[in-house]
Amino acid sequence: MPPIPVILDCDPGHDDALAIILAAFDPRIDLLAITTVAGNGPIEKVTENALRICALAGIKVPVAKGAAGPLNGIAESAVNIHGASALDGAELPEPTFALASKNAIELIADLVESSENSVSLVATGPLTNIAMFISRYPRLLPKVRDLTFMGGSAGRGNRTPYAEFNIWSDPEAAAIVLHSGLKITMCGLDVTHKALATKEVFAALSAMKTPVAETIIGLLKYFASTYEDIFGFDDPPLHDPVAIAVLANPDITNLMPVNVEIELNGLHTRGATIVDLHKVTGREANLQIALDLDSDQFWQDMLAAIVQAGLIK
Repeated sequence: MPPIPVILDCDPGHDDALAIILAAFDPRIDLLAITTVAGNGPIEKVTENALRICALAGIKVPVAKGAAGPLNGIAESAVNIHGASALDGAELPEPTFALASKNAIELIADLVESSENSVSLVATGPLTNIAMFISRYPRLLPKVRDLTFMGGSAGRGNRTPYAEFNIWSDPEAAAIVLHSGLKITMCGLDVTHKALATKEVFAALSAMKTPVAETIIGLLKYFASTYEDIFGFDDPPLHDPVAIAVLANPDITNLMPVNVEIELNGLHTRGATIVDLHKVTGREANLQIALDLDSDQFWQDMLAAIVQAGLIK
């Protein structure tokens, strides 16, 4: 089976950095481009981070800058999790190439339109760019194979008690995306909290003895410290690469068709994903949700990608 053409829309971010590496080095994925959106940090910082991760791992795909804030409201960064740079914890090399001349939405549209095969979109940040693409280019939606996104939760949140950060950051965009008619897979906190960077994972990274692996250790140690301080996790969950992993190998999870709605107005629940697991509303399913994870297979694939990234000169 040929690799799946993928555009990765992200807001690097520690876990986005690992998602970039997995997308670039998993043989089942053909990474066409990286687009950025404000989320874990301001748009200038997360875009710079995307370019620096590409320099670290020798990734050569177009990188385009996208939305600087949500459709409504003002962007708020996750400084408490990702630090002032949005990627604290390790020194990263200077970028080795310039940004694409087109913005993220234009680049997504061009690549979808020109591709011989339908293109998969993977979103690991707020869904602002994806919503703007859907709104501006509805004629291209039949050429989108599917959308897999990291965001939301069938239970509690991580930015507010009921809202996960990516959806909370731009709930209006999420609502547009979920009602777009695209084939959608949601990888929320339910599944990403099972992708834990354990002591065994750190040992495997140390054994690689490559600059890429050493840099990732530094990033993950910082990420682990903030997750322990704020959420009490013994091991940090690596959220964003799960979306890439589920697209590349759906067998690592169980996928359930459900209806999901976005809370836009709740005083305490704005940005919550209302996941109808038991079909009590009678509303038709608009996506499939990943709820479990073969964490051993996930880490086998993630570590294999890091090994390949470390071989690039």
